[in-house]
Amino acid sequence: MRQGSNDGRKMVGRKIGSRQSLTSNPHQIVPGISVTASGQASVDPSVAEVLFDLALKLEEPTNLPVDVEHVLAAIVLAARNGQLDRNTSLSPDDPALVDTLAAHVKTIFADYGGNVGTDD
Repeated sequence: MRQGSNDGRKMVGRKIGSRQSLTSNPHQIVPGISVTASGQASVDPSVAEVLFDLALKLEEPTNLPVDVEHVLAAIVLAARNGQLDRNTSLSPDDPALVDTLAAHVKTIFADYGGNVGTDD
């Protein structure tokens, strides 16, 4: 995975489930995480630890080897399904959030073998 900086955010050089034009600006899906129309995610460093903590928290209910890319993909999927909005705070201590993300992580592994996105 490639990473660079963009206004203090890490650009994750992977596309997450979209084939749209590369010309749009990032759209915030939850605080600290934005996605372009092409599916490139931008993660603010302030949420990096929360993503890691969520990955650890999601391993037990999913019984899967969850990493931060799986968590990020699950967040994007949940936002696209209307389960999260741009004001949703991320916390590994939120049981409803963990349940929502666990369902998407299981789908990612069942449908895609745990592979999230494609390299640019």
